[in-house]
Amino acid sequence: MGYILIIGIILAAGAVVFALVRGLHAFANMDVNDVDENGIPKGLEKQNGMMFARVKWQAITVIMIAALLLFASGK
Repeated sequence: MGYILIIGIILAAGAVVFALVRGLHAFANMDVNDVDENGIPKGLEKQNGMMFARVKWQAITVIMIAALLLFASGK
């Protein structure tokens, strides 16, 4: 069980890094002149989506680490 949690933690942490890099890439390539009808940059939606994905994967990673600690302390 512990090995499965460790692999899950590694995969979830990789997803955090992936979402972070995609969010930074969207931020770096945002065109200030490319706005919608409300004057909001279109790249902002991609940035927000990646931010929420990063937070989601961070929470999943923290929960898996807590489960691993509980599992390890029970032995």
